[in-house]
Amino acid sequence: MKKRKKLLIGIIVVLAIGLSIAGALSQKEKLPEVYTEKVFRADITQEVTGNGRIYPEKEVKISARVPGRIIALNAEEGDSVHAGQVLVRLEQEQYLASLHRAKSNLMGAKANLKLAKSELERTRDLYAKKLVSQAELQSAEARYEQALSQLQQAEAGVKEAEDALAKTVIATPIDGVVIQKNKEVGEIALGSEFQADVILVVADLSQMEARVEVNENDIVNVSLGDTARVEIDAFPDTTFLGVVSEISNSASTRGQGTVEEVTNFEVRIRLLEQVPEFRPGMSATADIATETHRQVLNVPIQAVTVREQETLKEKAGPEKSSKEKTPPSAKKKAELTEVVFVVKNGIAEMRPVKLGLSNDSYYEVLSGVEEGEAVVTGPYKILSRTLKDGQRVKVVEEPRPTLQASE
Repeated sequence: MKKRKKLLIGIIVVLAIGLSIAGALSQKEKLPEVYTEKVFRADITQEVTGNGRIYPEKEVKISARVPGRIIALNAEEGDSVHAGQVLVRLEQEQYLASLHRAKSNLMGAKANLKLAKSELERTRDLYAKKLVSQAELQSAEARYEQALSQLQQAEAGVKEAEDALAKTVIATPIDGVVIQKNKEVGEIALGSEFQADVILVVADLSQMEARVEVNENDIVNVSLGDTARVEIDAFPDTTFLGVVSEISNSASTRGQGTVEEVTNFEVRIRLLEQVPEFRPGMSATADIATETHRQVLNVPIQAVTVREQETLKEKAGPEKSSKEKTPPSAKKKAELTEVVFVVKNGIAEMRPVKLGLSNDSYYEVLSGVEEGEAVVTGPYKILSRTLKDGQRVKVVEEPRPTLQASE
């Protein structure tokens, strides 16, 4: 009986040992698989992205300042023109008639002034001999001043008529290319000093710029003179360099009053390289370099995640945790902190980090990691939710996406 009992106890012990070994093996097989990347030093540049189009820096809208029928258009779209070249002529008959009438009025005013002056001189002689009263002298002086005023009005009328006649001939003030033609010969130009009725648009295509919209949250980082990389849809796989030349002080808002409301500011970027194939209105995307830090620690953006501060306090130990208890009023303000997981000897170590600049792929790390250390970059689900400090992990190579034959 005792022998059977000892045998049974031995079998139970063997089974327990076997189960523990099997459990350890199974646990080893279930280690979470993670991808890592080493921390390295390199320059990092913070960029602001904006979308827009390219336009000529210098563009002039040719419009009539007096109304009239167009009798000549001396340029077509795509024609090169030079400053001072006459592009548009309006019919002149009514303006010639107005000029003749104004000149006739001027002649009459001169004759009236001559007569009034002669009468004034005669009245003064008679007044000196006391042959006329002072009232008659004052009346003659008033007629002279009135005639002088009429002469000045007539002279102004002639200048006005000459100016209107001159405005029937319209020249371009700049060298450039006609990029838009809105009217044809025989159409009426609704000339006005206050509202432009554009006939032609002339632009200097030798100097182009990109006009892009930058979000209000990013515009504070953009400064005049910042360099930019501009990609134009019409030129794939080509990047053009530019410099910020102007920043708008007024915002443009879309979807105002809705959940989709967006506020942007226009930024103009002078393109340093000019290509003859540039055309106004081509779509462009600009990456504006706002700040660069040299030879700083870089970690991948996907390596940075967040954890509750309580988790960090537990990692620091119960004694330190009790000393650094967060006041109830501050709990909501500092609930989460940014961390990375560094893998050493197969164990993930959680480290709080202080971040600096960032670009599309990397963060600058000011503290928390050292150059050459391997940080966990994925998978996202494990890194963001389940990975814990001190947990054993298995480092594997990150799978690369495979392209389909059609792609």
